Amino acid sequence: MNVAVIGLGLIGGSVLRALAARGHQVSGYDADPATRATARTAAAQAPANARWHVTATVADAVRDADLAVVAVPLPAVGGVFDELASLAYVGVVTDVTSVKGPVRDLALDRLRTGGQSLATFIGGHPMAGRETSGFTAADPRLFDGCAWVLCLEEDGAGLRDWIELAALVTGLGARVVPATAEEHDQAVATISHVPHLVAAAVAARITTDPLAGTLGAGSFRDGTRVAAARPELTAAMCGGNAEAVRAALDAVLADLAAARAALDGADPITALVPWLTPGHTARQAWPPVPGETADLPARADVLLRLGRVGGWVESVADDGRTVHAVRPA
Repeated sequence: MNVAVIGLGLIGGSVLRALAARGHQVSGYDADPATRATARTAAAQAPANARWHVTATVADAVRDADLAVVAVPLPAVGGVFDELASLAYVGVVTDVTSVKGPVRDLALDRLRTGGQSLATFIGGHPMAGRETSGFTAADPRLFDGCAWVLCLEEDGAGLRDWIELAALVTGLGARVVPATAEEHDQAVATISHVPHLVAAAVAARITTDPLAGTLGAGSFRDGTRVAAARPELTAAMCGGNAEAVRAALDAVLADLAAARAALDGADPITALVPWLTPGHTARQAWPPVPGETADLPARADVLLRLGRVGGWVESVADDGRTVHAVRPA
C-alpha cells in the first residue's frame, strides 16, 4: 500500500518505520524542517528494502497515497484536515490521536469541499506511547502486540475501508480493537488520561522534598513514568477529552477520599485492606489472557460486540469477509 504519514514524532515516526520495514511505499512529512532532515538521514541509513521518502510539503506526501495517517498533536489536527481538503484528497484518512470524538467531529467538518465529504475517515489510536518523543525515539517494533483502536460507526459506514486498514494494522503486529469514538474516549480517560494527571501530581511532590527524591525507587519510578511526557501533549490529551476525564477523575478522587477516611480510623491498617483489595485483584488479572478464538463475519455489529467484551482482531482474511478474533479468557 502507498501510505503518507503526516507528523513524524514518536508515533508517526514509528508508523513510518514499521510500514517501510514491511515493504510498503511510505512518504513522510513534518512541519519542522529539523525533523524532516533527521528523518531523511535515517532513511538513507536504512536497508534498501525498508526506506521511506520525506517530502517538503503535505501535498507531495499524499499525492499518490491510498492512505494518509495524521500523526500530529490534537491542536494541529484541524489544520492538517483543512490542507487535505484543499488538496481534494480522496483516499482514506486515519489518525493516531489519543482522543477520538473531537477528531471525528473535526473530520466531519473539515474533510469536505463544496458541502461534500471527500476522504473516508477512520479514527485510530495505537496504545503504544512512551514518555520520550520525537523522531529519534521512533521504533518500528513499537506496535508489536499493542492494542490499536480503530473506530467504527454503529451503522457500519466505511466498513470496507475499515477492514483494509485493520489488515494493514495487524500486519504491523498490533491487535485491532473495534470501538465507537465515545467508547474509546471513556475507556482511555480511565486507563491513560487520569493516570497521567495522577503521575504528574505525585511526581511534583519531590520538588519540595529533596529527601523523598533521593529515596525514590521502584514505586515512584513506575507510578510517575508518564509524568515525564511533554506537558503540552498531556494537556492536549486530557483537555481534549475533558468530559470523560472529569467523570473518571471524580471517581478516582472519591476512591482516594475513602482511603483518606480510612487513615483517620482507630485501626487504619485493617481499614485499608478492603479498600486495597479490588485494585490488587484487578491488577493481578491484567493484562487479559487470550481465550476463545473464532473467525467472525466482518460486520460492524459483530465487531463492536467483540470490542465491548474486551476482544480484538488478530488478522483479516484475504477476501476481507471474515476476521480472526480473540476474546479474553
